[in-house]
Order: sequence, then C-alpha cells, then structure tokens
Amino acid sequence: MLWIHPIVQVCAIVLAWYVFYLGTQRFRYLHLHQNAVFSWRRHAVLGVIALGVLLAGIAGGMIMVHMHWRGFLITGIHGDMGLFIMAPFIVFGTGTGLYMNYRKKKRRILPLIHGLNNLFILILSSFQVVTGWGVLKTFVLGML
Repeated sequence: MLWIHPIVQVCAIVLAWYVFYLGTQRFRYLHLHQNAVFSWRRHAVLGVIALGVLLAGIAGGMIMVHMHWRGFLITGIHGDMGLFIMAPFIVFGTGTGLYMNYRKKKRRILPLIHGLNNLFILILSSFQVVTGWGVLKTFVLGML
C-alpha cells in the first residue's frame, strides 16, 4: 500500500511534464513570435488532472504516513516541501489555469506567470522524487 503514493505521483509528474510541453507551444507563439499550434483544450484538461493528482497525492502521502507510522510530517523535507511549499503553488497554478480557461482572451503576462509557476512545481517535483526515494529506502525498505 505504501507504493501507491510514489507510483501515482511519478505518473502525475510525467503527465505534468507533457502538459508543460504543450504549454511551451503557447509561449513560443506569444513571446518568441514563432508559429506553433497550441492545443488549448488538451493542455487545460490534462493540466487540471496533473495538478489535481499532485495535490491529492500530497494529502494521500500524509494519510499513508499517519496510517502506517502514526505521525504527521515525519518524513522531513519531503513532507514539509510537499505541504508547505508545493501545495500553494499547485493551487495557484490550478487557479490561474482555470481562470484563463473560463475567461478566454488574449493575454501575455498571466500565461507567463502561470507557466513559470508550474515550471517551479516541476523542478520541486523532481527534487521530491529524490527525497521520496530516500523515504522509501529508509521507512519502507529498511535500508540506510
């Protein structure tokens, strides 16, 4: 059961990288003045799924820790970064994405802020994979 959280989160991170790639097409068009096809609907739908799963994964990880080890935030930087640093950025990324999806118009700054925010989430997610592997080795596999 303790493998569910990391497997789901890694799948969400891979999906998020794909969604980010889709978003780079809009960046190319808006800021680099290149011809690019931006699949708005695919980007929006998959983006909500990816960010939603990442956010749910934070809650799921905390639930797993509490169920198995009867504690909260005992995984050190892994849990702290997920809850206190990543979660607000995920909420902001989801909010700005939904706002732009439901109030469509030409914009330049908000999509850039949205993209930078979500790139930051992806960078932190990569670090979470490393710290999460340490949590798995220590707490689940019993390795030091």
